[in-house]
Amino acid sequence: MNNTLKQQFDLTDKVAILTGASKGIGKSMAHILATYGAKVVISSRKQESVNEVADELKQQGLEATAIACHVGDAGQLTNLVDQTISTYGRVDILINNAATNPVFGPIADMTEQVFDKVMNVNVKACMTLSNLCFPHMKKQGGGSIIHIASIEGLKPSPGMSLYSVSKAALIMLSKSQAKEWGALGIRSNTICPGLVQTKFSAALWQNESILNNFIGQLPLGRMAQPDEMTGIALFLASDASKFCTGSVYVADGGHMIV
Repeated sequence: MNNTLKQQFDLTDKVAILTGASKGIGKSMAHILATYGAKVVISSRKQESVNEVADELKQQGLEATAIACHVGDAGQLTNLVDQTISTYGRVDILINNAATNPVFGPIADMTEQVFDKVMNVNVKACMTLSNLCFPHMKKQGGGSIIHIASIEGLKPSPGMSLYSVSKAALIMLSKSQAKEWGALGIRSNTICPGLVQTKFSAALWQNESILNNFIGQLPLGRMAQPDEMTGIALFLASDASKFCTGSVYVADGGHMIV
């Protein structure tokens, strides 16, 4: 491989914060970024869980720090960024991956409490954490913000109504950030995974009828594994994508063309 091309993906000396990184897609993305040289901050609700992931990475000779953070708590978000700056002195990459979907069902059945919870975690927390990282990225002359949305934000499925609304809002948040912050060298992009076999999506793939109906329509005929989302994350985190901002990247096995 051309050395110049390899260097574009090099994340040496870059610092990355990842939310929801104790398992699934977030954990896989943390691993790929660390493998390519980044110092990764593993964040999720439970300290024990993030310690476990950070220790796994350290045992492989990679750089990682574990900081527990519930993204629905503004004080914990502030602490996450403050501790990252205290430890590493900068933040170059932010991956907003943490999300929630506590209720499946039609919009007409959604309560105000459920709406607030979903929007607070899936949208408001992403905006708040991005805003906390913004002055540091501005001072450094740039950074990359990556939001993990969903194909549900582009093409809603039955029972996923409110989750779809939140992910559509997240996509537009990213586009707005890209437009406002591009002149400062700060890029913002969105990844929209399809069905990925994680604990988060277990209600879908553990139901054989739902799973068979879903994958039966997919051109690739299967659901994804978490590590199949990592290539796009590495691309967007690195200089390989330095002219990419405000874009939506779909990895869905062909769901959007069905």
